[in-house]
Amino acid sequence: MDYSDKELLEQFRNESTRHSAFNLLVLQYQKKIYWHIRRIVIDHDDANDIVQNVFIKVWKALDNFKEEAKLFTWLYRIATNESLSFLKQKKNLVSFDEVSETLSNSLQDDRFFSGNEIQKQLQLAILTLPEKQRIVFNMKYFDELKYEEMSQVLETSVGALKASYHHAVIKIETFLKKGNS
Repeated sequence: MDYSDKELLEQFRNESTRHSAFNLLVLQYQKKIYWHIRRIVIDHDDANDIVQNVFIKVWKALDNFKEEAKLFTWLYRIATNESLSFLKQKKNLVSFDEVSETLSNSLQDDRFFSGNEIQKQLQLAILTLPEKQRIVFNMKYFDELKYEEMSQVLETSVGALKASYHHAVIKIETFLKKGNS
């Protein structure tokens, strides 16, 4: 059963139901957050680590949540920022091209990836995108977020998001056509 933001927050703010409310929040959002992160960082173990970091941050900050956005949007923003921070740390050690190649190789070797060859080709195409386009494409295509929600998560204009998504789609189509010709 999904709980409303209001129900979760009321229970969380009550000292006697705080832990159970947080558990409900995790149960309600963990899978969506995991897959959002996983599509950004690719590796299952890295995604699990980041999910844990996200929910630790949520636990520490939930008391101060202002309710200016939906809880889901706030969680996505934290998850996106944690994923980008993780990738930046990787980039500081190696170049962006090496990170993309490493992610691509991780996808090829990933025992948790159960997709067919077409899905794998799509994921490889997505990995060729610049970071922002990749995140925008994933949020729109897989998470089915509206541009307005994405705008709140990424703190960018709807117009810029539409342009990023459009460019991403063109690049993915080009990649897939090259791979099949």
